[in-house]
Amino acid sequence: MSNETASKSFKRRSATAPNLRIGFLVHDVSRMRRTLFDQEVKQLGITRAQWWALANLSRHEPEGMIQSDLARLLDVGKVTVGGLIDRLESSGHVVRKAGDYDRRIKRIFITELGYSVIDRMAEVGRQLNGVIMRGITLDNIHIAEDVMQAMKDNLRAALSLTGLDGEDVVGESI
Repeated sequence: MSNETASKSFKRRSATAPNLRIGFLVHDVSRMRRTLFDQEVKQLGITRAQWWALANLSRHEPEGMIQSDLARLLDVGKVTVGGLIDRLESSGHVVRKAGDYDRRIKRIFITELGYSVIDRMAEVGRQLNGVIMRGITLDNIHIAEDVMQAMKDNLRAALSLTGLDGEDVVGESI
């Protein structure tokens, strides 16, 4: 390959190229993984919204979370998350408790049943990672993780410039 051809190839694949597909690929992989995860946890009797709420609540233990903070993390309204927590509470997955300093504020905590579901979700996540990562070397997985972390850091910095703290975006996934 000549230097001119290599240069054109590089330009076509540079990070500022208009035909860069990484955003679409990230979105597609995430969507497809959620769909497969949904199918695998269906037997647990919880919906995507419920497992997503449990996953986010698990990252804020042992202090629990207030409903408005969970709504912000899930990117839904307070009324919507209220109904979601009502269903999780009536099924025994979470419990609301009055706050230590302000008893009007209810904090949401995961119950033993909720933790058993989270443990099963983590097991399913590990199994799915095996399927998703099949045929990919550990070195390439680490490179992909490094690239995704750098992209996340860049997005968090961009969000902070818009007045969001970047923590409004959920960190880790199942």
